[in-house]
Amino acid sequence: QVELVESGGGLVQAGGSLRLSCAVSGRTVGRYSMGWFRQAPGKEREFVAAIIWSSGNTLYAVSVKGRFTISRDNAKNTVFLQMNSLKPEDTAVYYCAAQSYYSGSYVSTKSYDYWGQGTQVTVSS
Repeated sequence: QVELVESGGGLVQAGGSLRLSCAVSGRTVGRYSMGWFRQAPGKEREFVAAIIWSSGNTLYAVSVKGRFTISRDNAKNTVFLQMNSLKPEDTAVYYCAAQSYYSGSYVSTKSYDYWGQGTQVTVSS
């Protein structure tokens, strides 16, 4: 069984930064493609970023590209999401997810097998 635990959310002013962490237990993080998603009130959960386990390549949603960076520390079994230049529209619950095998997409929620409980990020204007 794989367990994902997010941390690092909070309240920040527009233009500020936050660093989210996702601690993975049960399997080695380097063997999974990992994704970050977010869900704002009344909206569907949406893709934010992903890191592919085999190559380390990264993918980003257009809305966060250039501001957010996904990375992983295999030794610590942890995935990070560095968020800079935050905007009020980034306010959401952020979820970490693990994909145990590639099923054709890195951006669909249906492609991920394990999910964390989420961490709230609130950006004030």
